[in-house]
Amino acid sequence: MKQSLTPLPSAARPPVRVVLVEDKPGVRDSWVKLINSLPGFSCIQSCTSGEDALRVIPPLNPDVVLMDIFLPRMSGIECTARLKLQLPKIQILILTAVEDDELVFMALEAGADGYLLKRTKPEDLKAAMLDVLGGGAPMTSEIARRVVESFRRAARQTKSTVHLTTREEEVLILLSKGYANKEIADQLSISAETVGSHLKHIYEKMHVRSRAEAVARYMTSRA
Repeated sequence: MKQSLTPLPSAARPPVRVVLVEDKPGVRDSWVKLINSLPGFSCIQSCTSGEDALRVIPPLNPDVVLMDIFLPRMSGIECTARLKLQLPKIQILILTAVEDDELVFMALEAGADGYLLKRTKPEDLKAAMLDVLGGGAPMTSEIARRVVESFRRAARQTKSTVHLTTREEEVLILLSKGYANKEIADQLSISAETVGSHLKHIYEKMHVRSRAEAVARYMTSRA
């Protein structure tokens, strides 16, 4: 007699494991409750200081860390930098009430993967954590605007202070159109090695380290 088999239910996807770093007890408790209320998320630990976070987080290796900036003794920015040295792939979102431009860029330079304000809505917090796990760099809209404005200011400064030779400008224009080094060489009737030399000089003058940065500065300077 043939026996019918009932398929077993597929295993539920494990929740996203979150660690919160926040020194204020009331704020910390509120955020822990909020995180645990989000479907598919679990706050597995909360830390009260940067020192506590450095001790607790590495062995837990969570999916996402929500990091406040203003912590006692060690700042959240310093803690972020130290965690990234130990766990380069860990996703750290700054979660703070402060919109200060300098702090935003210090946090991003320290290795933060996103920057959210504490007034972020629960659904936006959930979307941000999913975004960062998917390789994105979520930012509250006000913060994103500040980043864009900073790039525009840098581009204007670059345009006014960087003096490229005619050949370097030609290389940069072709670079912005997506041409590879050999294609640029063919267009300008020069060698690929000469193109590489021009690019090195362009990077040095524009204070950038990659083709993408050079093109971004060039494009925004024309906006």
